[in-house]
Amino acid sequence: MNAVELEKLSYRYGNVRAVEDVSLTVAAGEVVAMLGPNGAGKSTTLLMLLGLLPPATGTVRLFGSSPAAACAAGRVGAMPQAGGLLPRSTVGDLLRFLHDVYPDPMPIAEALATADLTDLVDRTVEKLSGGQGQRLRFAMALIGRPDLLVLDEPTAALDVEARQEFWAAIRRYARQGRTVLFSTHYLEEADANADRILVLDRGRVIADGTADSVKRRVSVRTVSVVLQNFDYSVLPGVAAFAQQGGRAVLTSTDSDATVLALAEAGLLRDLEVAGAGLEEAYLALTRVEA
Repeated sequence: MNAVELEKLSYRYGNVRAVEDVSLTVAAGEVVAMLGPNGAGKSTTLLMLLGLLPPATGTVRLFGSSPAAACAAGRVGAMPQAGGLLPRSTVGDLLRFLHDVYPDPMPIAEALATADLTDLVDRTVEKLSGGQGQRLRFAMALIGRPDLLVLDEPTAALDVEARQEFWAAIRRYARQGRTVLFSTHYLEEADANADRILVLDRGRVIADGTADSVKRRVSVRTVSVVLQNFDYSVLPGVAAFAQQGGRAVLTSTDSDATVLALAEAGLLRDLEVAGAGLEEAYLALTRVEA
């Protein structure tokens, strides 16, 4: 049975098309990343998936049931970008409350340890930092031991070390056969942790597959040479230019033309050409769709 089935979902905010005819399935046990620029429809899609926003058209099924039934059965846990923390409550208060709501909850001590909150159990939510608040939202999403974990920008406000610990915890959870669906602006997180990538733009799914298959969809290459005093953006094929450690790194849609132009300009020093990474593929796909 699929964990998620969306069929022809659409939603508008007034005259603004937020989601348009989105259909997809997520198999049980998959870890799926949802990518897209701001306004692409990611959060709106997740709200409809969770039953928090009624779709204008289309249907949502979670484990063969309605979102309301799946959530009532404790099969779904969600981590929003913000909100969800009752004022004047402690970390322990919120987790104990949720522990008593779910039919088969995770032990409170395990949820605290997984989210690295053991030493903060008696701290009120007003005294939590932004990163600590995100870790509490993670623990709240986990404590019901859900079969489907839905995470909307889960590592926002986390530092580098906390992000690494968070994804290690997610990988351990997914290895138990759980399904994880997350949105993120950190493309390296999607590349490293997702079995499958969905790219949304202007309310539509424009790419769906493994990270490697998404990369192969575009003809973008990265051309790198020793940095010199030159305006690389004028070269044919160059879509983006960056400086990295004394090198000029060019994102090119026509690497042959770019390399020939570099040679003609006398700039061909220590050449490296590589296939597109996920970030380059993502930028190329969303640029085409725009």
